[in-house]
Amino acid sequence: MAIEVGGKTIETDEEGYLVNLSDWNEEVAKKLAEEEGLEMNDERWEIVNFLRDYYNEYQIAPAVRVLTKAVGKRLGKEKGTSKYLYELFPYGPAKQACKIAGLPKPTGCV
Repeated sequence: MAIEVGGKTIETDEEGYLVNLSDWNEEVAKKLAEEEGLEMNDERWEIVNFLRDYYNEYQIAPAVRVLTKAVGKRLGKEKGTSKYLYELFPYGPAKQACKIAGLPKPTGCV
């Protein structure tokens, strides 16, 4: 499977996650979001960039409970709630946001 971005073919797995994390950039993120039926806005970018920083630090994509806690610590309690994150990423904040962030599927996500 693959997506087309800027005339370049980018390989994805059968669930739409990037095969090569180094293929990620903002245009790729916008395309992945579009494929998910989402339009990127400031709030979504904030979570996507948070996830990328988290992954760079810990080398793991967080499951939703860990993500919620970590977002609350770094971005404020009002953003560190499942309700807020599900409003941004209705098909699962960890799973959907990680896909758009170009990260692997979080462990424990079905």
